[in-house]
Amino acid sequence: MKPQETENRTTDREPRETALLVSVDTGEFDAEVSLDELEELARTAGAQVLARVVQKRESADQATCIGSGRLEEIAALCEHHDISLIIFDRELTATQLRNLEAAAGRRVVDRTTLILDIFAGRARSAEGRLQVELAQLQYLLPRLAGQGTALSRLGGGIGTRGPGETKLESDRRHIRRRIDALRRQLREVERQRQMRRCRRQKEGVNTVALVGYTNAGKSTLMNALTDAGVLAEDKLFATLDPTARALRLPDGRRVLLIDTVGFVRRLPHHLVDAFRSTLEEAAEADVVLNVCDLSSPEAAEHLAVTGALLRDLGRGDRPVIPVLNKCDRAGDALLPEAGRNAVRVSALTGEGLPALLDAVAAALPPDRRRVTMLLPYSQGALAEQCRREGAVELDEYTPEGIRLTATIGLRLLRTVEPYLLPDEKPDRTQA
Repeated sequence: MKPQETENRTTDREPRETALLVSVDTGEFDAEVSLDELEELARTAGAQVLARVVQKRESADQATCIGSGRLEEIAALCEHHDISLIIFDRELTATQLRNLEAAAGRRVVDRTTLILDIFAGRARSAEGRLQVELAQLQYLLPRLAGQGTALSRLGGGIGTRGPGETKLESDRRHIRRRIDALRRQLREVERQRQMRRCRRQKEGVNTVALVGYTNAGKSTLMNALTDAGVLAEDKLFATLDPTARALRLPDGRRVLLIDTVGFVRRLPHHLVDAFRSTLEEAAEADVVLNVCDLSSPEAAEHLAVTGALLRDLGRGDRPVIPVLNKCDRAGDALLPEAGRNAVRVSALTGEGLPALLDAVAAALPPDRRRVTMLLPYSQGALAEQCRREGAVELDEYTPEGIRLTATIGLRLLRTVEPYLLPDEKPDRTQA
């Protein structure tokens, strides 16, 4: 059977939800660019976008967000094209949701609900599910009033995944109790994460975090660097739960490379709050790789969005290396906004990866030194440790012993100090 036939059979068996995208353009941001991103989000959630509507207004209408005249047009459009879902490119109030659904006769969700729905479908770890449920309930709580029968909706569809029908039908007191319970569980998870972070620092383990706009190729880059086997799809938020893998640098150091959740414009603050402990892995890493898709016309803005979020998380002045990924698609495209320390790479072809590893090694704290030593043959185990933990340039067997020239860490340097050649001895007066 041909691949196309298989795809068609799958589509026939599981029809995709049809959607209409709506944007109220008040001049706060580029409405068309934001709608393009909303369409990608809808596609990721499993919807088929059939139409888009943009309404220019000085401000959103308090009752319907878009105004009664355009709302009638939307209702007619949905009827004509048999559209089952309307997605607004902004947050809607409970009143707006109720009025829109009543007038259009269709389910209505907003941008935040759509993103939360994608997160709910992608969370795999226990921590990820706790974080998503907390964000959903925090978003739901102020919208309970006035939703009426909306809370009793049955069946599937975008915007219905997550805490579950019984929780949605609970009163405010029950939801607040659940939020408090989730926060307690997440505080315990955060405490355990902090303990692991402190243990890594005590053991001298450096961390490098991959951050960036969603679908920038972070997971593909991680797979290319570490053979991690992380899911890499051409979809937004393909990676939700953070993944950590060991990475060996050219100078012999081993670091922990952490893949994190991607960012988007106007990322719901409920998600930022709920995922703060996870995002702090990036904020507190020794080096951050800010990955962007160089082939995207929005590459500069994507870098800026990630940089702003890192600053909000208290990243400070620790090293951040802009990584311009997908250079195989971008040709000779340049990105002056990235700065002079940016590295062009292609995670798909491997182009630029050695230069990226060199840049990471250079950005880490200087705890390595290049030395030459002469080890007696009785210290073969120590020679093997130098080969394993260091970057060996010369490995020669001589009548006097094993002559090694290697770049090694300071802790190992103290162990091999008795065997360093005379001109390699550390100057204790400068230590």
